[in-house]
Amino acid sequence: MPFQRSEIVAYYLRTENKHPKTREIARLMVRSRVVKKEPMERTLAVGPYRRPLLGAHLSIAGGVHRALGRGEELGCTVIQIFTKNASQWKGRALSAEEIEKFHSEQARTGIEVIAHAAYLINVASPDRRLAMRSIAALREEMERAEMLGIPCVVLHPGAHSGSGEQAGIKAVIESLNVVVRDTEGFHVRLLLENTAGPGSVIGHRFEHLKQMIEGSVAPERLGICIDTCHLFAAGYDLSRSKYDDTMERLERAVGVEKVEVLHLNDSKKGLGLRVDRHEQIGLGSLGLDPFRLIMNEPRFVNTPKIIETPKQHHGIDMDPVNLRLLRSLVRAAK
Repeated sequence: MPFQRSEIVAYYLRTENKHPKTREIARLMVRSRVVKKEPMERTLAVGPYRRPLLGAHLSIAGGVHRALGRGEELGCTVIQIFTKNASQWKGRALSAEEIEKFHSEQARTGIEVIAHAAYLINVASPDRRLAMRSIAALREEMERAEMLGIPCVVLHPGAHSGSGEQAGIKAVIESLNVVVRDTEGFHVRLLLENTAGPGSVIGHRFEHLKQMIEGSVAPERLGICIDTCHLFAAGYDLSRSKYDDTMERLERAVGVEKVEVLHLNDSKKGLGLRVDRHEQIGLGSLGLDPFRLIMNEPRFVNTPKIIETPKQHHGIDMDPVNLRLLRSLVRAAK
């Protein structure tokens, strides 16, 4: 692990890296003992690379269209947004002007957009009132995405709250079937995100996601979003020696082709601890190798990749740094 972390510092210190604060970040990391001060005999490869579908989850402050300008400043080719205030059940209706501004900005920037559903939604809940409220909120998320022309909405399956895993999975299937029927004819797809599995949260096993999709009245409208932090926290090893085995398990359960979005996040906690704490790329328990493998995975070359890493490190904006680091891991196209 120390070698991988020294690679990151080497990357930050490279003269080829033009981000104005990267040398400061490297010094802070060494001084704060986030990394060890070691000889930098090897550095990350830089040079020509294919431009991946890569971006960040960005704020919609000032209007949903503003997120596209923020993505453009970061060099994103794809971004993820909440289409409304994520801490509220119901959002203010989108006006025709807001929708037009969004479409205009998207056409201008050429940036793809993914929506993430509010975390309040729990379609696995055994509480009928909460389940119905969640169904209504998810229906609204789908409607807003459809109006904005966003192709997919990412959803956390939720928590069974003591009813048991299978009861929770059954509740998810029933809730999603209501939403799918209510949005018949929509182009927007629903992507189930794997979870870290804390407490009674379900969706931390590939088999859970398989059951949810297979139980749907319209499985063709469902897909998967894989989060690397959640995957690691749930016990799926992404180290170089175990990566192929994890991908094979994913293939057997749901099929790699069902993975339509990747969330690239390092983990503050260890393998299998089922704690969902995101960390800066390469500075957590995953290290750089899993991200190098994923960024060069042929099966994911056209899969949108989104970072949801902490926005700041010692007061420094980290989205530009994490995105640059991930881009640098992509081998030159031959």
